[in-house]
Amino acid sequence: MLTKRQNLMETIKGGNPDRFVNQYEFLEIILEAPLRTRPQRGQTITNEWGITLSWPEAQLGPFPVHDEAHIAIKDITKWREVIQCPTVEFSDERWAPAIDHANSVDREDQFVTVFFASGTFEMIHFLQGMENGLMNLYEEPDYTHELIEFLTDYEIRYAQQIIKRIKPDALFHHDDWGSQIASLISPQMFEEFFLEPYKKAYGFWKDNGVELIVHHSDSYAANLVPYMIDMGIDIWQGVMTTNNTPELIKQYGGQISFMGELDSGPLDVKDWDVKMIEEHVEKACRTCGKHYFIPCLTQGLNFSSFPGVYEATSEAIERMSKKMF
Repeated sequence: MLTKRQNLMETIKGGNPDRFVNQYEFLEIILEAPLRTRPQRGQTITNEWGITLSWPEAQLGPFPVHDEAHIAIKDITKWREVIQCPTVEFSDERWAPAIDHANSVDREDQFVTVFFASGTFEMIHFLQGMENGLMNLYEEPDYTHELIEFLTDYEIRYAQQIIKRIKPDALFHHDDWGSQIASLISPQMFEEFFLEPYKKAYGFWKDNGVELIVHHSDSYAANLVPYMIDMGIDIWQGVMTTNNTPELIKQYGGQISFMGELDSGPLDVKDWDVKMIEEHVEKACRTCGKHYFIPCLTQGLNFSSFPGVYEATSEAIERMSKKMF
């Protein structure tokens, strides 16, 4: 029987996997690594970037507050006057839990994985609001390029620290690029603003020992896949069914792999249903096949919003492995 790591590599290289890669099993994500402050459910906080984030009790996660009193960048032409880059220097005590976790991982079985969020596109609208962030791509492109360069340099300086401390094998990077049915910007605009900065950042991670880059965008982004490949992304996680994943596998399999096809929206709900999960898992596995595909909830970490959904999904995937391998 192959290890989780071996089975992953056989799957994404078009080799001889002996089962489906089961969701996030191949990644051991080191969430203890210091990064930035996030709110807990019921909290509103202002983080190190000056972004106010609120997590109402009834919601599944936090999101920025963008009213006039709380928006971080009101005028992008003055962004340097209001934004200070958070430190990437943390004490040995802050790093100790992450180092201990990384040292406990069997690297022959799993990838020691860095978690990085939020990505560059998300930061653009977290700092300014969605409307302002998108409009400034058109109205203030020079200042937007400067801000993106600033954010990219921050990521690289953070990467230097975490690579020195825990020597990760993989990166799990968040940046949502679309809605359920379309990318939020055109491919041409995406290329103009985000391709080269991501090539720079992902190139740095890979040049310094990170073997595997998994990028999370639980959205439609099929029209951006050529740029993902150019950036150096190995696995796109969060691929929704609206992307026509089987067709993407036919077109791009061998250059990039696809992790998802189990939309969290209809499955990860309060009154979730085992039978429905099993039906979605079977359809995903049979239509997408054994290569270049990892069945997974589109949720951006190895858990579900409602207890039991993630585990039930993993059990259904295991059953499909027994049927198809």
